[in-house]
Amino acid sequence: MNSKIKNIYLGQAIGDALGLATEFMTKDQIAQLYPNGIHSYDDIHQDAHRSRWLKGSWTDDTDQFLCIDRSIKKNNGIDIYDIAKEFKAWFQDNPMGIGKTTYEILKLPEYEDRPKECAEFIWKIKGGDLAPNGGLMRNAAVAMFNHQNEDEVIKNCKTVCQLTHYDPRCVDSCQIHGLLLARELNGGDTSLQSILNALPHLDSRTIEYIVTHFSEDLSNLKLDDKKTWGYTLKSLCAGLWGYYHAESFEQGLKAIIMEGGDGDNNG
Repeated sequence: MNSKIKNIYLGQAIGDALGLATEFMTKDQIAQLYPNGIHSYDDIHQDAHRSRWLKGSWTDDTDQFLCIDRSIKKNNGIDIYDIAKEFKAWFQDNPMGIGKTTYEILKLPEYEDRPKECAEFIWKIKGGDLAPNGGLMRNAAVAMFNHQNEDEVIKNCKTVCQLTHYDPRCVDSCQIHGLLLARELNGGDTSLQSILNALPHLDSRTIEYIVTHFSEDLSNLKLDDKKTWGYTLKSLCAGLWGYYHAESFEQGLKAIIMEGGDGDNNG
């Protein structure tokens, strides 16, 4: 296995498992519970939320990543109905930590037969303005497949995102993340401007958010803002900060999860 591919699998699981330590916490709460920082799974505070998982276990983020990964390997490609089947089977096992949007969609009886239509339906009845990060958190599994073909990666990221997250900002997040990951694997141009230039159909809200909020200062993202901590563009920018500004995977991961909010997703 390519070492970078292997590192994606490891990074997905480790970031998710360690990020659980601060999921749904503010920076003030984190400072009280983790005055010396978070250095291992043993440090994870065991409250009513976190004690549902064994220390070091990943959450629904990586569960869904693995659903996609299994389907791709089984079919040697993207089969949206088989991915939907994997999601549904996982959902029927009553997984912990499942996001509200994903839950509302996967519980629909017709989901396996009409997954994208179900996702669009839930998005529209909720007002057509919900853009949570549940599609982004699992997207690396999509981006790794056939990563040498950028057009295919961009198309696949949209297709799989829309199986549960229909908002264009969710799609944008997955396409930006997916193209960046593909170029990292391929040795291509990974500058942010180059990535954005390659995606001319991005929603104006996506561009505006990145321009306004992404910087060298991670605190500018306000990851622990309760009103927005599940927003897909916020999580995307946390990942971009880690890629472009962190000194190492470990340093970046710890810095991000100590900011609070949706810690496992951001991690």
